[in-house]
Amino acid sequence: MKPVSGAILLATASLLAVLPAAAQTPAATPATTAPDPAPMLDKWPGPFEGVPQWDKIKPAMFPAAFEKGMAEARAQFAAIRDNPAAPTFANTIEAGQKTTNSLARVFPVWGVYTSNLASPEVQKIAAEWSPKLSAFFTEMSLDPKMFQRVKTLYDKRETLGLNAQQMRLLEREYRDYVTSGALLDAAQKAEVKRINGELAKLYTEFSRKVLADEETAIIIDNEADLAGLPDSFKASLAEEAKARGQAGKWAVKNTRSSMQPFLMYATNRPLREKVYKAYINRGDNGDANDTNATIAQILKLRQERAKVLGFKTHAHYRMDDTMAETPENATKLMMSVWPAAVARVKQEVADMQALADAEAKAGKGPKITIEGWDYRYYAEKVRKAKYDLDESEVKPYLELNNMVNAMFYAAGRLYDLEFKENTGAIPVFHPDVRTFEVKRKDETVGIFYLDNFARAGKRSGAWATSYRSRSGLRGDKIVLASNNNNFTKGGTGEPTLISIDDASTLFHEFGHALHSLLSQVYYPGLAGTPRDFVEYPSQVNENWLLTPDVLNRYAKHYKTGEVIPAALVEKIEKAATFNQGFDTVEYLSSAIVDMQLHNRETPVTDPDAFERDTLASLGMPKEIVMRHRLPQFNHLFSSDAYSAGYYSYLWSETMDADTWAAFEETGNVWDKATADKFRTVLLETGNETDRKEAYKAFRGRDPDVKALFERRGFPTGE
Repeated sequence: MKPVSGAILLATASLLAVLPAAAQTPAATPATTAPDPAPMLDKWPGPFEGVPQWDKIKPAMFPAAFEKGMAEARAQFAAIRDNPAAPTFANTIEAGQKTTNSLARVFPVWGVYTSNLASPEVQKIAAEWSPKLSAFFTEMSLDPKMFQRVKTLYDKRETLGLNAQQMRLLEREYRDYVTSGALLDAAQKAEVKRINGELAKLYTEFSRKVLADEETAIIIDNEADLAGLPDSFKASLAEEAKARGQAGKWAVKNTRSSMQPFLMYATNRPLREKVYKAYINRGDNGDANDTNATIAQILKLRQERAKVLGFKTHAHYRMDDTMAETPENATKLMMSVWPAAVARVKQEVADMQALADAEAKAGKGPKITIEGWDYRYYAEKVRKAKYDLDESEVKPYLELNNMVNAMFYAAGRLYDLEFKENTGAIPVFHPDVRTFEVKRKDETVGIFYLDNFARAGKRSGAWATSYRSRSGLRGDKIVLASNNNNFTKGGTGEPTLISIDDASTLFHEFGHALHSLLSQVYYPGLAGTPRDFVEYPSQVNENWLLTPDVLNRYAKHYKTGEVIPAALVEKIEKAATFNQGFDTVEYLSSAIVDMQLHNRETPVTDPDAFERDTLASLGMPKEIVMRHRLPQFNHLFSSDAYSAGYYSYLWSETMDADTWAAFEETGNVWDKATADKFRTVLLETGNETDRKEAYKAFRGRDPDVKALFERRGFPTGE
């Protein structure tokens, strides 16, 4: 499971097309000196049905691009809304689906700038324009005349002779209007618009504050303080310090990609504690970047909006169109796993404490009690003692470029996809970005953009986006898919070596890209899946990483080229369920707190106290903190995307574990018939059919949670 990933958060062309347009929204006139936004607005030129012109785009273009793009969208909207002919599926629903406009090209570019290239200039534009864009889209979703056209069709849908896809599209579009507030009176609509605008400001503020804390670093002057760290990681810390004007020193940036390996290997316990506390207290230091008040405002507004829209809580509002359907169903799954995870943590801590005690008794270290900054460090020692496996022993075989080739190999074998690098042939938004032409059975089906490295202005975590999706209706055939990771680049002249966890992240995000590249959806409005399905294809894709076929071909020592020894692979396999208590509790505590935070009618006013009290009531082990504490929980507070939805990873992993079991049951995890069925029934179909029914069509039944327990090494009760 990779909760750090994000799902696909950017507005895409297919999403924009199904939204009704708005009445006039006031917008500031761009300065006369602003550059012409044509490179963003015009139809993308170049090969592959056109690609973004990153080399011609400047942040200063965005205000004019937003304004002109909205004007074009309004004009297109008016042509549909004000059509004097009686509404039909063709002139209303399908007409909206066919519509493409320049705004659909601006938003993918804007998403890259706010996520990957968030300079102070971009952050300033975001602060100004987020509420304006929110007002624009809110007005679109609340336009009464357009809604009436849709409602007319919905009310007589059984008489329209629609096929299954058309009926599903109409019903979902009507539902989207209603849950956005289309049935509200004028005063209530004005209230929804106000709330959405305020939330947009707060989301931008939250993101800015967290990013500011993540851009800080702990500077280390004495090389002796780096004892225990692998040379490759030390080199990357030296590069970070050099980039900060501190050549000859080392900088531990306040992000997971730096924190995690430091805590895993550094022998300097006080320094581990310093790095740990800096990381877990992002957004929670009582200074200008403290997010607690921002969160409280967000929670208040979310609950106000839920009430206006007719929902009991924000959780009920956000779960209205999910596979889980209700907060209770999601909570039931989470709490079925929680006790076993906590029990496993107690065992893990006992093992670590025993080892630390033995070291102290032997005079190899002070007498300590295991704390949060010790967990990763002593877990590695226990792994070594129990399985003779050291993570640093594995990393030399996981060179990043080889792992990229490994994921391409797996995609080729499973889905007949071929990836050919064409870096330099098309524009990119940063020199580190690699691009690949993607073919399936000699037909070009996509371009894949790969941005692997952490840098200033790039938000933490890992995520996937699409700049253009496939649509049968529109005739768009070539998908533009993107993966974004935050690996720490190797030192000058050195390769980038990644951990097993990083390699899993690589395969995970690539699973999102494969989902986009393989989609064969006709109507753009049926491309997006429920939030608790989104992570399913990506989590399934992680499974092939540690298969013998992949490791024997691509896990090669970066110096000698030697294939990873079979004995080392055997150790990895035996240790597969090691530390699953930590991994599960770290993630699941975040998901449970998220749900309890939003499944309540009285908004929380003190996020810190709520987090502390909720974890205490759950029996949260004191040696672990949430994977994302509330003050830095971007999934929840940089947008609505994963609010009351962080459970989605567990929901998806239940299907993922059961799906992998289906492959294993064939006796060959590369079984082509199973892969073809997985592709055609689940990956290609978007949301054209109910995803629960689609899963049943694939597996012949509902997913069995036993597979999840077995994967994590938890007792199944049988």
